[in-house]
Amino acid sequence: MADITLDEFRDEVTAFLEANAPRRTAEQAFRWGEGSDDVSLFEEVDREAEKVLLDQAKAWRATRYDAGLGWISGPAEYGGRELSGAHERLYASLESRYQTPNMNFFGIGLGMVAPTILAHAVPEVRRAYLPGLYRGDIVACQLFSEPGAGSDLAGLQTRAERDGDEWILNGQKVWTSGAHYSQIGEIICRTDPDQPKHRGLTGFVVDMHAPGVEVRPLRQMTGGASFNEVFFTDVRVPDNHRLGDVNNGWAVALTTLMNERASIGGGAGGGMGLANITRLAEMLRHFGLADDPVTRQELMKVYTGFQVAKYTNQRAMARIKRGQLPGPEMSIGKLSLTNNLKATTEFVATVLGPRITADTGEWGTYAWSKMLLGVPGMRVAGGTDEVMKNIVGERVLGLPKEPGIDSTSPFRDLAKN
Repeated sequence: MADITLDEFRDEVTAFLEANAPRRTAEQAFRWGEGSDDVSLFEEVDREAEKVLLDQAKAWRATRYDAGLGWISGPAEYGGRELSGAHERLYASLESRYQTPNMNFFGIGLGMVAPTILAHAVPEVRRAYLPGLYRGDIVACQLFSEPGAGSDLAGLQTRAERDGDEWILNGQKVWTSGAHYSQIGEIICRTDPDQPKHRGLTGFVVDMHAPGVEVRPLRQMTGGASFNEVFFTDVRVPDNHRLGDVNNGWAVALTTLMNERASIGGGAGGGMGLANITRLAEMLRHFGLADDPVTRQELMKVYTGFQVAKYTNQRAMARIKRGQLPGPEMSIGKLSLTNNLKATTEFVATVLGPRITADTGEWGTYAWSKMLLGVPGMRVAGGTDEVMKNIVGERVLGLPKEPGIDSTSPFRDLAKN
């Protein structure tokens, strides 16, 4: 691909957006609530409404892709533009000024599954799925967690047994976001029960509409069902859909998990999308607090936290761009995101006071409650904060491994100690 300067790219993107999307109004740029791009992170929607939003999102991704803006930094042989991360960030910044469909449907597929396919799949599988993923024709989900294997992913029990040029999958996955509208999934299975649990795993790309795949919604107390449990009964997967070597699925899983933490930590929240400084500053003006020195200082603390996290993530993503696999330091990005979102909600709650708990109809007040209630879930998504701290302590700082419980001693003896 020919080099294109950022200024030339800015002109290209601006012309594309002007021709295909309306500009946001000032109120739309600062609101949190109905009509905001961010609501779906924390708000449940019914399946029919969700399908309409998904169709709109797919149409927009196809429009972007066909204009050469669907995979700006990706390799040309799989439909990418081969431009820099700076070009990616510039596009995101420019697009945020326009009204476009919500892209959260593609977060898992593009942030986690696609990078794993690029790193571990055979060329024919890359060609089969990567262009479709980035064009929006294919949506992907991540099939890791099980009823008995959450944070302890290596304890999973879904089996894959070889049968000639195919593998037969049996088992259950749970808490699978978007399984009900995904065409493919990345799954990690146990292929050798006699190996230590980290070494007997293998990754695959599985057709979510193959015979034997059953997706059941998990109804939440909010009334929505964004999560699913997925059952596999004698599901056949071609061997060429295997990710990496047999029994090397732990390395495949780590690639996905570190990209997940990079995606979560460096995505909308990590990049100040959720806590846009202009949005928060406009909220202060609206409530007459723009000149209050204490509130202004708290706002800048929030802003600084997101900026530091963004620069840290950019360094890590530059390593990935150079062909290096994401490392344990990506757990820092995930921790930073949850801390920054917590700081944001505390700041907003302080500014709004009781207005955040009752729907009076006043602009920019009660709608923030959706974020306030949804942020605690981010402390679990992509690995709990406790697991992230252990990873950083042990694998980044080199601290001793956290001592475990002596399973050979009776509980009553342990309690005395």
